[in-house]
Amino acid sequence: FTRQAEMIYSELKEYHQLYDIYNSYEGVDNIKTVNEQAGIAPVKVDRRIIDLLLFSEEAYETAGGKVNVAFGSVLKIWHDYREAGTEDPGRAALPGTDLLEEASGHTDIDQLIIDEQATTVYLADPKMSLDVGAVAKGYAVEQVARAAEENGFASLLISVGGNVRSIGTRDDGAVWKVGVQNPYEQGGADMTRVGLKDASLVTSGIYERYYTVDGKNYHHIIDPATLYPADYFLSVSILCPDSGLADALSTAVFNLPFEQGLALIESLPDTEAAWVFPDKQVRYSSGFQNHITD
Repeated sequence: FTRQAEMIYSELKEYHQLYDIYNSYEGVDNIKTVNEQAGIAPVKVDRRIIDLLLFSEEAYETAGGKVNVAFGSVLKIWHDYREAGTEDPGRAALPGTDLLEEASGHTDIDQLIIDEQATTVYLADPKMSLDVGAVAKGYAVEQVARAAEENGFASLLISVGGNVRSIGTRDDGAVWKVGVQNPYEQGGADMTRVGLKDASLVTSGIYERYYTVDGKNYHHIIDPATLYPADYFLSVSILCPDSGLADALSTAVFNLPFEQGLALIESLPDTEAAWVFPDKQVRYSSGFQNHITD
């Protein structure tokens, strides 16, 4: 077990360093490096960065632009204001609309230039930056799970900060039982539990990263349409075989009104969702409840 766990940890660490937008690592050209070279020059990167960004472009199309890795200029503003408001709550403030709208002019995903043959990434807009937070964790978990299967893992559950991926069943043949966090009772009992077999469960919610301004909480999931935190739901959970897709969809569906999000989920094979509304109402896609277990 220790050997296998160390293998999983080691691979996840490599993905973390490659997809990091905040930190540099010796000998590693990562997403931060790409951002630093925006408008200057293409950056030769590890193939795993190319594959993530190609996947992200597909997710952008699937979700109608509601999850966009080129949205970094806007997300950085919110990140900086959230950090400042967390460090000094008495001076917590919201970013101005003008500031956000100016930044949103530099979020065109078509300005992300990927050269697969040369394995380079170039941001043609010098004010553009990548933020892969909505897809990278789930994508990395999925790739590590697939590598584990290729290495003979037959029974495994990986849990990385709201992204859960299962391989096979438990040793006793039963499905893995994974809780869906109750978004309005932090640290409380799970809202429900689902059974996983060769599947992934990813939840996006308002309870992990937020700060408070004038008594109101502002979370980290920003709607590209309004440039402010989406307020349709408390959380959205996605159940599907691919953890990367589940991660991307959890953000995209969080940013969509219920009927639009439901239509998107129902259009995708082997994909289910659960929504928790601010009034604590819970709604499910057509097949989600089939996976609920004791």
